[in-house]
Amino acid sequence: MNFKSFIKDKLLQISLILFGLATIEIFLLAYPVGNFIKIYIPIIIFGLYCISVFIEYMQKRKFYKNVYEILGALQEKYLITEVMPNPNFCDSKILKEIMEQVDKSMLENVNKYKYLTEDYKEYIEMWIHEIKMPIAVSHMLVENNKTEVTKSIDEELQKIENYIEQALYYARSNTVEKDYYIKKCSLKEITGEVIRKNKASLLAEKISINTHDLDLYVNTDSKWITFILNQIIQNSIKYRKQEGQSIIELYAKQGKENVILYIKDNGMGIKKSEVTRVFEKGFTGTNGRMLNKKSTGIGLYLCKKLCDKLGIAIELTSTQNEQTQVTLIFPNSSYLDMK
Repeated sequence: MNFKSFIKDKLLQISLILFGLATIEIFLLAYPVGNFIKIYIPIIIFGLYCISVFIEYMQKRKFYKNVYEILGALQEKYLITEVMPNPNFCDSKILKEIMEQVDKSMLENVNKYKYLTEDYKEYIEMWIHEIKMPIAVSHMLVENNKTEVTKSIDEELQKIENYIEQALYYARSNTVEKDYYIKKCSLKEITGEVIRKNKASLLAEKISINTHDLDLYVNTDSKWITFILNQIIQNSIKYRKQEGQSIIELYAKQGKENVILYIKDNGMGIKKSEVTRVFEKGFTGTNGRMLNKKSTGIGLYLCKKLCDKLGIAIELTSTQNEQTQVTLIFPNSSYLDMK
């Protein structure tokens, strides 16, 4: 609180006090009163008023300064009414009551939209689980009626499955902490599962897989990290070179405080000006707009979001027309009780 602005708010009161004192002086002139009385009365009245104004300023300044300090220390600013000191002057009591009413209204609205969001999320998850059944039946029909046409249908069904899985994890991405289980996981087993999952696409596109130094363990949730790796591998497949041998290399290194997993390909690469934007939501880049690639810009954004939730660092480096490397850094979380 600024003293100058505080005094500005008191200008009307000060003007009225001065007018009142001037009026008293005029009335005193009509009576045989000594000069001492004429001077003493306005000085004592104005002096006492100034003291009361100063006391009020110090009182309010101390209160609001305390509130600002508490607000600055709070991570959730909306909790200020819960922790702010009890006011000891009328204005602050009214202000606190208003803030409490606003907080109550805000909380009611947040809960309403939270309920609507949860309801929608539950519907999406239910729909995704329901749609998996006809897709699985379609895979069986294709398996029992193998032709070039059904082979193409099976490839399209696989793409549908990938998009459905992406939608499921996107729906759950804001509540990862409710759906993960951290344990010691084998990188060799996780990467093997991802490669098996993409086996048909890798064979169809004649992409070689080179894996080595994966006999390491990391502390993570196997289901979520499998999805993340799957998105990265699918990007490598989608943005492979159109000519020459395509290779995807997976390997890991043990650090002092972490395990680093590298996923490297010799595909189309990414423009230098676009590398810093690959984790932005909806960013497709030049590659996503060329060669009829139907890119949504969600895959890497989702990978980054899930990695942040799991405490995994994700980095991407690339050289256009040469290679792209994605790095996942798993910390050795000593606070976890691994079994």
